[in-house]
Amino acid sequence: MATKNTNEALFQILEDRFNANMHRHENLKWKEIQEKLTKYQKKCDSLLQMEESGGEPDVVGMNSKTGEYLFYDCSAESPKDRRSFCYDKAALEKRKENKPKNNAEEAAKSMGIDILTEDEYRHLQTLGNFDTKTSSWLKTPEKIRKLGGAIFGDFRYDTIFIYHNGAESYYASRGFRGVLRV
Repeated sequence: MATKNTNEALFQILEDRFNANMHRHENLKWKEIQEKLTKYQKKCDSLLQMEESGGEPDVVGMNSKTGEYLFYDCSAESPKDRRSFCYDKAALEKRKENKPKNNAEEAAKSMGIDILTEDEYRHLQTLGNFDTKTSSWLKTPEKIRKLGGAIFGDFRYDTIFIYHNGAESYYASRGFRGVLRV
C-alpha cells in the first residue's frame, strides 16, 4: 500500500503526464481527477503498479454513463516489466517446458486492472502510435479462448493489426496493456 509521500510523488508524475498530453483528455481537469483519486487508495496502488511496471498510465477519457475516469497504459511500447507472459493461467499450466514467469490475466488481476479490449486498444491508437516495436495481449473473446487462442495487437505500416496466437505462447516483445477505471 502506498504512503502519503508515495501518493504525492505519483500524483506529480500523473499530473505532469496529463499536462504534457492534453490531446488525450481535452475536456478534463486534473484537479477533479486527483480529488477523486484521493478517495480510492486501492486505485492509487493500482496506478503505482502500472507506473512501476513501465505502463506510463494516463487519463484517456471519462465514461459518461458511470462517471469513471479511464486510465490506460500509454507507454510507447508494451510495458517493459509486463512482457514475456503467456495469456492466462490455463495457458501457463498447459506449457510443459520453458514456462514464462507469469501470465497476463493473473498479473492484471493482481494489479487491480483489466487487460485492454480490442475496442479500447483501437481507441488508444487514435491518441498516438503505440506498440510500433512490441505487441500487447488483448482481452480475448471466450469463443477464441475456448479453442486455445488469444488475441494481441500492434501498430505497423501505419495500421493497427489484431492477430491471434496460441494462448500459451510468449515473446520478449509481447506484454499487455491495462485500463483502470476510477
